[in-house]
Amino acid sequence: MDVDLILRVYPYFLEAAVVTIELSVLTILLGLLCGAAGAWARLSRFALLRFAGAAYVSVFRGTPALIQLFLLYFGGPQVGIQLDAFEAGVIGLGVNIGAYMTETMRGAIVAVDHGQGEAARTLGLSRAQSFRKVVLPQALRLMIRPLGVNINAQIKGTALVAAISVVELTYTAQRYIGSTYKPFEMFLLAGVLYLIIITVVGKGISFLDRRVRLQ
Repeated sequence: MDVDLILRVYPYFLEAAVVTIELSVLTILLGLLCGAAGAWARLSRFALLRFAGAAYVSVFRGTPALIQLFLLYFGGPQVGIQLDAFEAGVIGLGVNIGAYMTETMRGAIVAVDHGQGEAARTLGLSRAQSFRKVVLPQALRLMIRPLGVNINAQIKGTALVAAISVVELTYTAQRYIGSTYKPFEMFLLAGVLYLIIITVVGKGISFLDRRVRLQ
């Protein structure tokens, strides 16, 4: 174990960790937006919207995220889409995780007893009001933990953008391996930083879950 080497390169890995965090935050926010839109489409009364939502989930869950990134970043210029590596990473990974979040959100909404909405409507609430005031608050309690799983998977999934040269943790480890020939130390350092990020996020999600369930 070359501890001196780890101490020398550690500051550069911290800079890469900041990029990983930025990428994670942006892709998760985009994923939540796509997931909410996808779940709304999947539960729509209109067949065309249900089909569009199902197609979105099927395509993005049924193909590798890395292929989607390559299509967007390398293939995009052929169809007039010019993105830098970071932008392609955010959009590609965000839309991909959104397909998984779609099913997480839809499942939580469907899991709420159907009688809750019917009871609200018998009390004079409209369909939209009963969903917003009765069904959705209960669904939120059910979806926090599964969304937490999606979020943790997304943080680890940001390593894929190393393939399109985004300078995050995995790319930084690969770059220093090329000059130091010390793969064990470099990947160990990257792995420890990933673990710290995911542990902190996991604690935050657990805290939020407890607070919501106590309300």
